[in-house]
Amino acid sequence: MVHLWFRNNMVKQKKNMKKTILVTGGTGFIGSAITKYLVEKKHRVIVFDNNSRGRIDRLEKIKKKIKFIKGDIRNKKKLYYAAKNADVIIHLAYINGTKFFYTKPYEILDIATKGMLNVIDACKKYKIKELYLASSSEVYQTPIKIPTDEKEMLKIPDIHNPRYSYGGGKIISELLGIHFAKNNLKKFIIFRPHNVYSGDMGNEHVIPEFISRIKNIKKDKKFLIRGTGDEKRSFIYIDDFISAFDKIFTKGKNNEIYNIGTTEIVKIKELASKIAKIFGKKIKLKKTKLHLGGTNIRCPNIAKIIRLGFKPKVNLNQGLKKII
Repeated sequence: MVHLWFRNNMVKQKKNMKKTILVTGGTGFIGSAITKYLVEKKHRVIVFDNNSRGRIDRLEKIKKKIKFIKGDIRNKKKLYYAAKNADVIIHLAYINGTKFFYTKPYEILDIATKGMLNVIDACKKYKIKELYLASSSEVYQTPIKIPTDEKEMLKIPDIHNPRYSYGGGKIISELLGIHFAKNNLKKFIIFRPHNVYSGDMGNEHVIPEFISRIKNIKKDKKFLIRGTGDEKRSFIYIDDFISAFDKIFTKGKNNEIYNIGTTEIVKIKELASKIAKIFGKKIKLKKTKLHLGGTNIRCPNIAKIIRLGFKPKVNLNQGLKKII
């Protein structure tokens, strides 16, 4: 009886042990939200970012509770300095934003490959046994199944299309992580976010871009959208994303892949109308050509994270009102 109590108590203590966690890309939109979550859970957090698209002011309220190291993920020496005391790495450093897929494809791939290899080398050097990799819904490109589960084929439909630099880089990162982890890590998890949004994400994304343009649109001026407007997406509010990440971080299984998103599908033209309605405006849509390689529909199957206990709480209408 005493032995059973002791064993159970040790298990509880192990679960409650605080860790030193390195978050690469930790001043980015999602990275900063994860950093705040980790600090709230009393972990020691090291943030590594070059702030090329991130903003250190996102962490202003917790700056005394973290260690920030400025550096490029491709700089192995700087990354080693950041990683030397870490127990866990959460790797998010990357270039996001659809326009950059087309304008900076080589840089995206350079950061993807060198960054992931440097993270792996840091794990080797400092015997770090726990790694979480942020991937993307872009690895699915145009999915065969809707909603799309984690076993969906990953693909690069056209090697010449610069858009696929982003998804291609994530596929490379996943491959490197999976095959390194087999013999070197105790816990390796990939998570694939699907259209996370909040008021703090930057205007290179559809929701904040729409809000900004609709807010300032003049009467009778047409509102331009990419494609027909019938393209469909599902969006997840940042608070729900963090709730899902918490389930993965605390209950996720080794060598697993998890979609993070919701199954609430909306047409892009309906999204524009919802935002216009909140502002009390009426808009006339002007359709333009979809970006080469753009996807008509994307919606994740989230059965795996639901089984871990995740329950979305913020629907799209609520989320839009929160950020507007």
